[in-house]
Amino acid sequence: MSNWTVYFSAGLGSMLAITVLALIGQNEQEHLLLMAAFGASCVLIFVLPESPLAQARNVIAGHCITALVGVIFVELVPLNAFSLGCATGLAVGLMMFTKTVHPPAGANPVFIMLTGQGWIFLLFPVLTGAICLVLIGRAYHLIRTHALYKNKKVDHSV
Repeated sequence: MSNWTVYFSAGLGSMLAITVLALIGQNEQEHLLLMAAFGASCVLIFVLPESPLAQARNVIAGHCITALVGVIFVELVPLNAFSLGCATGLAVGLMMFTKTVHPPAGANPVFIMLTGQGWIFLLFPVLTGAICLVLIGRAYHLIRTHALYKNKKVDHSV
């Protein structure tokens, strides 16, 4: 497969994933399924799908753990430079401890604290959106792999 095909495929997968999330949450102003970190998650899911950082467990748990840290800090700690740093450090450490490192999720505590998100944010968009991203990524790669395999000419003359 040429590099251009790989580039186009990763871009197409990312476009489809974010479009689907945006469409699902389009009529639900209170329960959008998008957050900026999901764009970065698409890079791993569609460009490096075999990477440990792009696996379902890492994507879903990484986002959920870091978002939980962010919401807890919103609820319990005043917002300042030190609390932003502590929340991010704790979130990264927890991802490492649970072996669910997903780099885009490192942005979650900062975003959540700066925007004052509450508990519902853990369900919409974090958990629901992360699960959707993983399912869309899996489906996309299965279809793409099947199409590539189906279109390959098999040489039986050995």
